[in-house]
Amino acid sequence: MTLTDGVWQQIFSFDNYGELLALVRNSLVAGAALGLVGGLAGVFVIMRDLPFAVHGISELSFAGASAALLLEVNVVAGSIVGSLLAAGVIGVLGARARDRNSVIGIIMPFGLGLGVLFLALYKGRAANKFGLLTGQIVAVDTPQMTWLLGTSAVVLLALTIMWRPLTFASADPDVAEARGVPVRALSFAFMIVLGLAVALSVQIVGALLVLSLLVTPAAAAARITASPVMLPVLSVLFAVASIEGGILLALGGSIPISPYVTTISFTIYAACRIAGRYRTRRWGARRTAAQPA
Repeated sequence: MTLTDGVWQQIFSFDNYGELLALVRNSLVAGAALGLVGGLAGVFVIMRDLPFAVHGISELSFAGASAALLLEVNVVAGSIVGSLLAAGVIGVLGARARDRNSVIGIIMPFGLGLGVLFLALYKGRAANKFGLLTGQIVAVDTPQMTWLLGTSAVVLLALTIMWRPLTFASADPDVAEARGVPVRALSFAFMIVLGLAVALSVQIVGALLVLSLLVTPAAAAARITASPVMLPVLSVLFAVASIEGGILLALGGSIPISPYVTTISFTIYAACRIAGRYRTRRWGARRTAAQPA
């Protein structure tokens, strides 16, 4: 076997695939829920220019999960606590974009440092440590599934309730505030919802690459549509395709799930960017041709 064959076998291997598929049934269900949550929340992440906030929250979510791992308590609960703390601080102290970025820049290294400290103190399996950073697909047991699905339901309910006013406040906050929309309260509430969504995503794709679920799918959808209906629909479809495709591809290999998820997500974004540019050129050409000489 050549070196290339060995590397390919590590990345893609479908030996006993049917038997292995039974091991990730919970992960596939959790992935579908995360794709739905990430795709919908990502629409507002893009509209409100919050990708940096997602990354900042994920670092403290990682710290919370690491602390829970060290204390041998529920890792999902620890991740949620860390995310909510970060989201709350950003929501309270970061009303303006400049202030928000400064707060996030402070939180990120602090959360990462705490996470590394807790993992250094943890004497258990190395795979558990690595999984918090780069994702894992076979560790979603029944208790974690209950937490994941329950928290996903809370996020979806919250997004359903605030969708219309949050869309208005995200598109034109000044006009929305003038018309009586509680812009500041909605902003803080969405940060809390975003914190929950980040905590959920960390469990599957890891803290380092959570942007691939909460930013890239929505950014890809925004490249090909501006429809308030099609944008969230496509964002969810892209997010679900990325996470489920990543799980199914990673199952046969021996490397973490995150490279698969991020590659699929990036490929979708690149295709949408090309399609969007082509559509814009065609639209421009039609307008030029329609103008009188």
